[in-house]
Amino acid sequence: MIHKNTKLSLRHQCQLLQLNRGFMSYHPTVKEDSEISNELAAIYQENPVYGYRRLTACLRRQGNKINSKRVLRLMREMGIKAIYPGPRTTIVERSAHKYPYALTGMVVTKPNQAWQIDITYLRTDHGFIYLNALIDIYSRLIVGWSLSNTLETESCLRTLEKAIANQGIPDIINSDQGVQFTSEAWVTELTNQGILISMSGKGRSNDNAHIERLWRTLKYEWTYLNGCRSVADYKRLLPKFVEWYNFERPHQALNYLTPAEMLVNMSGEDEEKPYNLSSISMKPNSVYNQQGLS
Repeated sequence: MIHKNTKLSLRHQCQLLQLNRGFMSYHPTVKEDSEISNELAAIYQENPVYGYRRLTACLRRQGNKINSKRVLRLMREMGIKAIYPGPRTTIVERSAHKYPYALTGMVVTKPNQAWQIDITYLRTDHGFIYLNALIDIYSRLIVGWSLSNTLETESCLRTLEKAIANQGIPDIINSDQGVQFTSEAWVTELTNQGILISMSGKGRSNDNAHIERLWRTLKYEWTYLNGCRSVADYKRLLPKFVEWYNFERPHQALNYLTPAEMLVNMSGEDEEKPYNLSSISMKPNSVYNQQGLS
C-alpha cells in the first residue's frame, strides 16, 4: 500500500512494490446516469445483440467505473434489451403437402408476376404479436399486411384478400413451409384464384430473401427507433411504416427508387395495363386486424 506520510518518496515506494508510477495518477471516473445513458445508447445502437454484461464490459473499456447492476437498471429505464431470437413463426406440419420452389432461375420483369408472404413476431412489453405481409418482388411494394395475436391461417387469408383487391391476382406466391401456407384453406384459396404455389426449401431463408429484408428494415429502421412497446404502438405506427416504405424509402436494389416509383415507371411503359397507384396506399382504415387483438 502506498503511504504519503513517510520518509520514502513515492518513486521509491513504487519501486519497492514493483508498481508503475502511472498507477498513482489513474482515477476511474464516476459519471452521472445521463452521461452513462448516452454512452450506453451509442454502444447499443451499434451492437443491439449485446446484453447488460457485455455492455458493462464495453463501458469499462471506455474508462467508466460501473457495475452490471447499474447498467441493467439504466437499460430498463431506457427501455432497451438485447435482441434475442424470438418465438418460432415457421412451424412445419410433416403430413402437409409441400410444393416445390418455383422461382429458381426466374427473371421477374413486371409487377404481380411473383409475390412473397411471410410472418414475423413483434415484441411488446406483454408478450408477442404477429405481423404477416405480402410484397411484390418486382417493385418491393407491400401489397397487403395484417396484425394478429395468433399464428392462424385466417390472418394470412385476410392479407391475401386485401392485396388482390388492391393490385389484382399475381401469377405466383412464394412462402415458407409453415402450417399456415400448407393448410387446406390457404392451398384451396390460391388454387381457386389460379395462383401458382411456390414454397421455399427447408432451411433456405434466402428463397424468401426480399421479405426477410423487409423484416430487417422494419425492426432496425423503424420499430427500434420509434420505441414500439405495446400493441397500441404497433397499430398506430405500422400504417406509417408501410406508407414510408412504399412511397419514401429508396431501395438500393431498385436503383434507389421507391416501390411506388417503380410502379409509376411501369405504368408509363405499359399503356395496355396501367397500374392503379391510388390503391397501394396503406392508410389505417385499410388495415385488417384479427378479432381479439387489443
